[in-house]
Amino acid sequence: MTTLIEVINHGPIRELRLARPPVNALDTELCRALITALTQAMTEEVQGIVLSGSERIFTGGMDVPYLLRHGQDKHKLLDSWQAFFGAARALAESRIPVVAALTGHSPAGGCVLALCCDYRVMARSADPAKPYVIGLNEVQVGLVAPEGIQRLMRRVVGTHRAGVLLAGGQLVSAERALEIGLVDELADGAALVVETAISWLQTQLRLPQQPMLQTRAIARADLHEAMQPEHIQLDRFVDAWYSVDAQAALQALAARLGKG
Repeated sequence: MTTLIEVINHGPIRELRLARPPVNALDTELCRALITALTQAMTEEVQGIVLSGSERIFTGGMDVPYLLRHGQDKHKLLDSWQAFFGAARALAESRIPVVAALTGHSPAGGCVLALCCDYRVMARSADPAKPYVIGLNEVQVGLVAPEGIQRLMRRVVGTHRAGVLLAGGQLVSAERALEIGLVDELADGAALVVETAISWLQTQLRLPQQPMLQTRAIARADLHEAMQPEHIQLDRFVDAWYSVDAQAALQALAARLGKG
């Protein structure tokens, strides 16, 4: 059986590394594996989690060609999106701190997962001409980011800037993401990104635990609220998937990915 999530323990901190080559595209199985890994960490007295990806790419987001193969099977499509939003919700509702170690590109679903974490460390690209990017580019593929997902962006970059980024389906460089608060730190290379994430968690874990965890829970109440079903409206989201605009954009994206 293929391991979709690599588990690496760093003392009381557990790294969960997405491991679905070539780009860690999020399909139903990977999303469910992430939920299982997060649940297991909670039962094993892990004190902090680092969510990481591969060198040069954290995750390419949802696996669009895989989703398109569901065709008109709305039940399968709904199941896939439930798995994704379930993974995001598991991060948002984690009782212990979670850091996103963004080892490279983090578009769309990758950005959503990162926004559900407590802290985001992103890699700088070794080639300034080809920066790593992050953002919610759903509009580019004919989709509308649900209210709950828009709230995730607003809480870190502010209402106006979130609106501009979302409506334009914009991806920004790691450097720009740091400037606007979309990520919290940059590091050079995947290994250092993970190391920096672990270091941040170690600092948190040296604090008096109950005050830290209770303060964290209060600070993240809006995050929990954003991920509630009434703010995702999954049925409406899935219905919109089948619109003419969305299907044209999604099929074009799948064709580009097929040539890549």
